[in-house]
Amino acid sequence: MTRSIPRRSLPLFVAALLALFAGARAHAQDAAGAWRGAIELPGGSKLAIAVQLELDGETWRGTIDIDEQGMKGVALTELAVDGRRVRFAIPAIPGEPRFDGQLAGDGRSLEGGFTQGEAKLRFRLARAGAAAELLQTRLAGFADWLDESRRACHVPGCAVAIVADGALLATHASGVRDLDTQAPVTGDSLFAIGSTTKAFTTFVLATLAEAGAIDWDQPVRRKLPGFDLVDPALAARITPRDLVTHRSGMPRHDLVWYGAPIPREELVARLAHLPLSKDLRTTFQYNNLMYVAAGRLAEVVTQQSWEELVRARILSPLGMTRTVFDIDAAMADADHAAPHLRRKETVKRIPFRDIRTVGPAGSIHSSAKEMARWIGLHLARGVVDGERLLGEAAMNELHVVHMPIQGGRRSPEGVVSLGYALGWLVDIDRGHRRVHHNGAIDGFVATVTLLPDDGLGFVVLANLDETGLPDLVVRELTDRLLGHDGGEHRAAFLARMAEAEAAAERAATAAGSERIAGTAPSRPLADFVGEYRDAGYGTCRVRLVDAETAAARLRVDFHGIGAELEHWHYDVFRCRDDDANPGIAGTMLRFESGFDGAIDALHAQLEPSVAAIRFGRAPDARLGDPSFLATLAGEYELDELRPSFALEGTRLVLNVSGRHHELMPRSGLVFALEGLEGYSVRFVLDADGRPSAVRFRQPEGVYEARRKATR
Repeated sequence: MTRSIPRRSLPLFVAALLALFAGARAHAQDAAGAWRGAIELPGGSKLAIAVQLELDGETWRGTIDIDEQGMKGVALTELAVDGRRVRFAIPAIPGEPRFDGQLAGDGRSLEGGFTQGEAKLRFRLARAGAAAELLQTRLAGFADWLDESRRACHVPGCAVAIVADGALLATHASGVRDLDTQAPVTGDSLFAIGSTTKAFTTFVLATLAEAGAIDWDQPVRRKLPGFDLVDPALAARITPRDLVTHRSGMPRHDLVWYGAPIPREELVARLAHLPLSKDLRTTFQYNNLMYVAAGRLAEVVTQQSWEELVRARILSPLGMTRTVFDIDAAMADADHAAPHLRRKETVKRIPFRDIRTVGPAGSIHSSAKEMARWIGLHLARGVVDGERLLGEAAMNELHVVHMPIQGGRRSPEGVVSLGYALGWLVDIDRGHRRVHHNGAIDGFVATVTLLPDDGLGFVVLANLDETGLPDLVVRELTDRLLGHDGGEHRAAFLARMAEAEAAAERAATAAGSERIAGTAPSRPLADFVGEYRDAGYGTCRVRLVDAETAAARLRVDFHGIGAELEHWHYDVFRCRDDDANPGIAGTMLRFESGFDGAIDALHAQLEPSVAAIRFGRAPDARLGDPSFLATLAGEYELDELRPSFALEGTRLVLNVSGRHHELMPRSGLVFALEGLEGYSVRFVLDADGRPSAVRFRQPEGVYEARRKATR
């Protein structure tokens, strides 16, 4: 039996139907707009996608972008919106990929199931505008947290930029950029960004590779003929990819360049004299000098400076007009941060470190706001303002691991290390792929972090030496913006920092237990004074300070990096701590004597993974002066022997009993005899500075020959 509807009820029923229809249509319209998110893949990784849905009258249309698979603006099929249910498919793809999801009640998110063949996965999308609003709400209270954390870490100033979906979401500035002036940090304050510069160098190289000017996997020598290493076979094989992935076989050797005002081409030439510690492509060993070589390669190929290349190919297109390459330009900017150092409980300003000679490895100064544009370029996979600066395949290659590190080691925070890409480190943080790099140079620490599958990026800049604050900030931002319940990281971080400082104090105290008491140098301190040279590391000088007082002491200088020497035991000395030059504090030096007792060399443990570097003592400058050497030439008398010395070019040659031996300058007026170990000659001058005798030192004794009188 069908129940009839009373006529008086029709208007109310029709109104209800119209309201229901209008509500359904309103729900459907909620699906229109731009959506960003990801398909959640097995193992915790994600495949980033972007979907655009439009309602044209009664017809739905849509497109999808999947950058990692080279898909851009692909039209969706089978697109249907039924209330809050949204379905669509991607055409002409094996496995018939389909999405079937539900709109959230507030219309801000869309999530559900994704199928392709036998695979059944989840997808999650957020409305582009709504995502930014949600992220802003998650940043509530972050400014106060940053202030508290900065003070707890004793950092004078810190600047932070947060990028979401290619746009600047927020900047935060805390503290002062200079303790002396108390000038506040701003989002525009220039900081040294240290080794995060390396990604700029690899980007430039990627543009050259894309244009065919270089090949990542062809030997460097094809474009840089003078490139050489101590192992010629290895030097012949090494490629640009090897240079920038820290797998060259060469350890750091940082004191070759640290503080050294020498041209890049000379630094590259010195590589031929630096010891290797591993074979090519076997071990990750961080190396700044190889980035100098990479930058030099780009210069030779293009006939432009590295600075010009970075400016033209990155900074200018991105509008990074205030980003600079050296301390002079940074200090000329009215809004620049100064470097600081903490010792015990005292934080003080220190001098800037000029590292422009190794620019490709770490000399850039930039601001949080300008670095946000650099982050945006990477999150947009090489596109800025609709202009592509680098092809998508080349961009992907920058972020792919080329050198594994630590075999997937998991940190206490749950981060799984994967390896080194091209100027970036790659790891997995609680299921999210992370591409990042830290940078540190005297008085500054920086970190740049990309979460490419989540459309997020951070830059954190701090003006304190060796602080871990940037990493702590990234951990906090990651938790907040991804919605992790990570708990309080600051307390654990501060506890680790305190333990590290205590451990350093214990190590310094324990070092004294290895010292042999009751010893003294084998000769007066003045005998150690002189220049010592190594073909790779250059010249190191030892001089006497307060020579005429009871406080006389030695001081060593490595091309501008100096330290006073504390006698340790025997002929071993230790570099005292020096706030201005922390790079050599604690370094041990050992002086070497020859058979005749003269100081021949200085050994310094400058690179832990190889033997101590031997600096040979440089001869007296007069021993390279032909006019002085000519005064030593002539005949001498020794019993029936008549040894004579003749000047040939810039060297003296000994002629005795028909045999010729070239003299090799040593220290003072001492020469070694080429090819005769344990033999030497020393000239003796009279009160007027004229040669009166020569002493021959041989294994069986010392013989003196008098200068033959001239008529």
